[in-house]
Amino acid sequence: MTYYLAVDIGASSGRHILGCVQDGRIELEEVYRFDNQLEEKDGTLCWDAEGLFAHIKAGMKECARLGKIPITMGLDTWGVDFALLDGRDRRLGACVAYRDHRTDGMDAAVDAIIPYPELYARTGIHRNIFNTIYQLMALKRKEPTLLSEAESLLFTPDYHHFRLTGVKKQEYTMASTSGLLNAKTRDWDTDIIDKLGLPKKLFGPIAMPGSTVGRLLPEVEKEVGFGCAVVLPASHDTGSAYMAVPAKSAGSVYLSSGTWSLLGLEIDTPILTDKARDSAFTNEGGYTGSIRFLQNIMGLWMIQSIRREYDKKYSYAEMEAMAREATDFTSQVDVNDQRFLSPKSMKTAIRAYCMETNQPVPSSLGQMVQCVYVSLAACYARAIENLREITQKSFDAIHIVGGGSKDVYLNQLTADATGLPVHAGPIEGTVIGNLMAQMIADGAFSNLADARAAVARSFPLATFEPRRP
Repeated sequence: MTYYLAVDIGASSGRHILGCVQDGRIELEEVYRFDNQLEEKDGTLCWDAEGLFAHIKAGMKECARLGKIPITMGLDTWGVDFALLDGRDRRLGACVAYRDHRTDGMDAAVDAIIPYPELYARTGIHRNIFNTIYQLMALKRKEPTLLSEAESLLFTPDYHHFRLTGVKKQEYTMASTSGLLNAKTRDWDTDIIDKLGLPKKLFGPIAMPGSTVGRLLPEVEKEVGFGCAVVLPASHDTGSAYMAVPAKSAGSVYLSSGTWSLLGLEIDTPILTDKARDSAFTNEGGYTGSIRFLQNIMGLWMIQSIRREYDKKYSYAEMEAMAREATDFTSQVDVNDQRFLSPKSMKTAIRAYCMETNQPVPSSLGQMVQCVYVSLAACYARAIENLREITQKSFDAIHIVGGGSKDVYLNQLTADATGLPVHAGPIEGTVIGNLMAQMIADGAFSNLADARAAVARSFPLATFEPRRP
């Protein structure tokens, strides 16, 4: 059996999943799972880079223990975050998380040099305060020595690929989230980099998904118990998730649903119009150099945060059941309001928003979750309407992939709010996309269309029809 290994690391957990192809179908086997939590160090929110790398190797050891050795592997993670390396390839400083407040005010600092309309016209990236461009501006303003000492910049999956192989690559889909990549050329925008006074040496050749990074270092091979090649997936997790959408028609809207909700389309050329910019749509890179034209919506992060505030006493299924019992609670919040990005208390932030907007304030957990669900569905509906206006296209369905696709109640609310049928699945969209890139590189599938056809054969979908009011 030929195995491929996808290591998918999200903002709250990671997992190692082996994939293989049997009779034209993709089969999955989870072999390892681990937690990934933000840590506060000296008042800064950081990722535990060493802990993550230890987990990456531990999952690989489990493959060896099972006797299921992958011929290739690849990592995908969230976007925008990075590690800096010095001239001896030692990491400089902590791996700061995008939810940290070091970027507060950095959008205004960049705007003073490059006005946002000009920046969007070049990069096509919506102004999110956590984008790499604002993180680097924060470093330049607050830790200039750290930036001047850096010889390399590697995004989170790039960094771990380097730790595995000793080879540095900056992968396209990850680089596109930075706000420093030119949307038309698919390469670093040196004019922006020059104007901001960022070190050019940090920005190397762009590597495309499907290309090989290298083989495991001898010391890694010895530790994990096998050798294999590392192949670049679309290492931004949304890029992998979009690959795995087995859309039933050309008129399908894609929605990758998880901690974030990424709603949009896969297109060939970027859309850089004023309407796209003002509607908060972004042009991120996709497999084979395509463009993921989408809106970044806060997503199930709000539900996850509420659950943590209750010390994870209730399961997601129990919270969903509570929301169903509070269907008469109709208050809504703007899920993209910055107050919900990294609040000390999500419950407090939601209640404050409702109070400020003269709406009933949720008093129970069920009302709180119902408020988030209804607000997400309404936000999806607005985004799709804007998508229609921008693209002048009509849509006949929504296709949801990722962990959120198993949220039956939210799927139904989404169908009701948009008036479109919702096709949900596969749940493991990101992992499947990661594996697809490796399988295509190995020749198991001839191209993306061939691999997507296999996804459609391999994983069942659930359909939710809109209910009439």
